[in-house]
Amino acid sequence: DGLHGYVPSLDHVVADTSNLCSILFLKGAFLEKIKSENPGVPLFLFGHSTGGAVVLKAASYPYIEEMLEGIVMTAPALHVKPAHPVIAVLAPLFSLVVPKFQFKGANKRGIPVSRDPAAMLAKYSDPLVYTGPIRVRTGHEILCISSYLMRNFKFVTVPFFVLHGTADKVTDPLASQDLYNEAASKVKDIKLYEGFLHDLLFEPEREEIGQDIINWMEKRLDSIAESGDRSRRIDTGVLSFSRS
Repeated sequence: DGLHGYVPSLDHVVADTSNLCSILFLKGAFLEKIKSENPGVPLFLFGHSTGGAVVLKAASYPYIEEMLEGIVMTAPALHVKPAHPVIAVLAPLFSLVVPKFQFKGANKRGIPVSRDPAAMLAKYSDPLVYTGPIRVRTGHEILCISSYLMRNFKFVTVPFFVLHGTADKVTDPLASQDLYNEAASKVKDIKLYEGFLHDLLFEPEREEIGQDIINWMEKRLDSIAESGDRSRRIDTGVLSFSRS
């Protein structure tokens, strides 16, 4: 619903995950609803690109983290740089004055995101995929959440698996490496795919990448079972958040 490609606040998206509007009282009512409808099923959050940033921020709240077995992020938007330094200065003002304006100068559509042309044709044929220039407020919100996360890597404690292509020109694979290096999480893993682009699950090797994700989740569940930390069935629930 709403204007395509327009996000007034990414905290609203985080709130969709955890019901942050009343989080001190509801303690993640949305996730609790999912878990109550699927008793005993382990829960992982998955996010791609900006969705990866949203998932990481949501999981930074302890009452959300305690409901999760872990999070998986592909090509997360963790260190987003504006197309020009002046944009970072003007974005806060412009986002208030003309929040829905489409800023063509920041459009990354021409950047290749997959080495599989057929997969890209299928993706961009989906009417739900936004292909226009980024809207000013949306871009500002992405810069804000990216900056927030970069400053708080050392406070990350949720178990996570981050995957990134080394040839990604949309989001920064080095930022994923920084997250891995700095996070306080006891369980953390990273896999960098040499020469792969931004949309990992649209790459020719997507089945291999998908299997890497499944293997990580199964390994995580095996570790939990061995430690007796939690009583869970192996059937797994995954909530996904994505924005390229």
